[in-house]
Amino acid sequence: MKIFILDPFYETGVAYAAEHATIVRWDEPAIADWHEEADGVMVRMTPIRAADFARAARLKAICKQGVGIENIDLDAARAHGVVVCNTPGINSEPVAEMALALTLAVSRRVAEFDREIRSGGKVERSRMLGHEMWQRTVGIVGMGHVGTRIARKWRGAFDARILAYDPYVPADHWPDIRHERMPSLEAMLPEVDVLTLHLPLTEESRGMIGERALAMMRPAALVVNTSRGGIVDEAALYKALQAEQIAGAGLDVFEVEPPTTASPLVSLRNVVSTPHAAGSSYETQRRIARVTAEQLVDVLAGKPPRNRVA
Repeated sequence: MKIFILDPFYETGVAYAAEHATIVRWDEPAIADWHEEADGVMVRMTPIRAADFARAARLKAICKQGVGIENIDLDAARAHGVVVCNTPGINSEPVAEMALALTLAVSRRVAEFDREIRSGGKVERSRMLGHEMWQRTVGIVGMGHVGTRIARKWRGAFDARILAYDPYVPADHWPDIRHERMPSLEAMLPEVDVLTLHLPLTEESRGMIGERALAMMRPAALVVNTSRGGIVDEAALYKALQAEQIAGAGLDVFEVEPPTTASPLVSLRNVVSTPHAAGSSYETQRRIARVTAEQLVDVLAGKPPRNRVA
């Protein structure tokens, strides 16, 4: 049994895979032969498209670290009989923490202060006032693992009013979290001080937060995205921020990653950006790498797949 590890993985996952199979790591020259030799693949961000499946005659299973699977052509996987699994829920805590950290960094102007101090500029505190988050209205789009954790954090730490929108979960979801379930995104947007996004990138969600949605928000509102680039229309967001149509944004994900100064958003004083790092804690990387390897080894051993998406 041969497992190819296409992207850098924490050693816990590499070691587990090596105990059960011959492995080829991302940093070995033989990784280029994965199409011809792989029985199983561990992957993070490397795209696996229809042409890859067509070449990979031995391939039986792919396990994707993390929940997002937009880099894998699931239709092609099904057509070639390849099992695809992901690892949902494991990185929910650090992603929720990052969403909260980005919100506070923007609302209290942490990054702005830091940049001024490091550049030797004169910091005029009276002209750089921030906004408190106590008892603000927080709109959460996506009521899954991460959305649930961020709802608890906002309720517990800030006594926030929680509005929730997710058309794919039952009406009685979150029975133990005080919240108001919104019938539509349009109903939510005019009421929120913070809009925090925790949903996958799909054809339905692509561009969901665009010019029309941003125009419905309050001038003091913040947009926070730790889910996937593409859900927010970046050109529309840039326009809204420049025009002070909304107050700021905290972004961990971008349409083109990693983000660079080529993105006009990163030049704005009221944007705090991180490089798709929300799930990158030591604790999570140890756990999620091991689970990725465990799930793949199980499938290759003939056990029922966990968290199957194709």
